[in-house]
Amino acid sequence: MDLSRAIKLAPAHISHYQLTIEANTLFHHRPPAAMPDDDLAWEQQITCQNILRENGYRQYEISAYSTRGQASQHNLNYWQFGDYLGIGAGAHGKITLAGENRVLRRVRQRQPQAYLKTAGRDSIISETELDQSDVVFEFMLNALRLSDGFKTGLFHENTGLPLNDLLPGLQQAVERDLIKFDDLKITPTSLGFRYLNDLQVIFLQQVNAGNRPFFESTEGIMHN
Repeated sequence: MDLSRAIKLAPAHISHYQLTIEANTLFHHRPPAAMPDDDLAWEQQITCQNILRENGYRQYEISAYSTRGQASQHNLNYWQFGDYLGIGAGAHGKITLAGENRVLRRVRQRQPQAYLKTAGRDSIISETELDQSDVVFEFMLNALRLSDGFKTGLFHENTGLPLNDLLPGLQQAVERDLIKFDDLKITPTSLGFRYLNDLQVIFLQQVNAGNRPFFESTEGIMHN
């Protein structure tokens, strides 16, 4: 098994998830002869999770496992909706101007030759300001991927918005036993972590009232 071989190399961090075959990829055009059904996929998932746990790897994020104290700080910044600079051809960046309640996403010129002809800000070909509803959903889309959840203060710290903006979704998620919520921390329950798409879509529905969920829960599939 590939996972067992990886563990023998004793890495501090392992990314493990079931691959989604995306459209417009070579894998989509030349798919495997046979794909596991949902029951087999769930069995494989549980087997691999048990192997990782027995070998000292903790699942700290939906698709990431690490030995004690070795969670990826780089990845945690993304999942906690932190900022990052995009430097280089095709790079994406996110900048929060918390004092102004503004969150910007930037994309730089993709073609290397064209990028080299520009300098500094001139290489930014797209700058999008997220509106308040997008910020609420994107924060929860990322932060709920963490098995330990997040401190309540992180929402305001990384978005500039008040925690009250989350309350409608949080209340619904608590009623469905998908989230544990108190003054200090917001954490997905074991059920919420298993059906993460269903949990995340609550906050999409909060943003787009009346829309049907675009994810369907499938027992046993850990969504990435």
